[in-house]
Amino acid sequence: MTAAGATAPLEPVAARPDADTSVLLRLTDVHTYYGHIHALQGVSLEVRTGEVVTLLGANGAGKTTTLKTIHGLLHPREGRIEFDGIDITHIPAHELVRVGIGQSPEGRRIFSRMTVLENLQMGGYSRRDKGGLDDDYARVFELFPRLAERRTQHGGTLSGGEQQMLAIGRALMTRPKLLLLDEPSMGLAPILVEQIFSIIRDINKQGTTILLVEQNALMALGVADRGYVLQTGRIVRAGEASALLEDEEVRKAYLGG
Repeated sequence: MTAAGATAPLEPVAARPDADTSVLLRLTDVHTYYGHIHALQGVSLEVRTGEVVTLLGANGAGKTTTLKTIHGLLHPREGRIEFDGIDITHIPAHELVRVGIGQSPEGRRIFSRMTVLENLQMGGYSRRDKGGLDDDYARVFELFPRLAERRTQHGGTLSGGEQQMLAIGRALMTRPKLLLLDEPSMGLAPILVEQIFSIIRDINKQGTTILLVEQNALMALGVADRGYVLQTGRIVRAGEASALLEDEEVRKAYLGG
């Protein structure tokens, strides 16, 4: 029994005996609603350990809803979500951080009145291995030298690109097995977009699996191993990133030709 107001330790849900250990995340026939609006209509996808997988689609296609459903901010009415061999379909978001899912949300949502360092500290707040925090601060500052220069500056005074770096850095402070990135290039100048995507490659090379939602389909497919195309809550295309780049329908819809 836990004290009043305390959170009980997360108990893993029994894994399926036939679970593929190379698949870190699996969605099976997921249906998510906003009230009466059927936002996700049978979404099934996989993310394997070590991959970068991208979700493409127009505004309103269901990309952000998919990430929110994975991260426990929304719960599906039907279907199953498995992460690292356990059923997480109905586990709340704050528990999923401890399981190993980190998220850099759309719009960044940093704490504007906190300093850069305090924002990063909030990212590591729920971690039990407090002794490892210093190593992760160092990792974030190595990936984002601009943040190291501005560690005592309030988040709200940073440029848009710096705020995006901070949002990703804060997510990395959870030491995630899977990093969810929602529109990391939104509102950024082209040179900053290239810088952010270069850092995404570096994060993946360091061993973090990534599920990426991104309007810039060309950049997303350039860093991804595989991709899925969402249209009105359904997956209509899936395959290797290189194949999607050559797919005529994908090129017409998302690549300008």
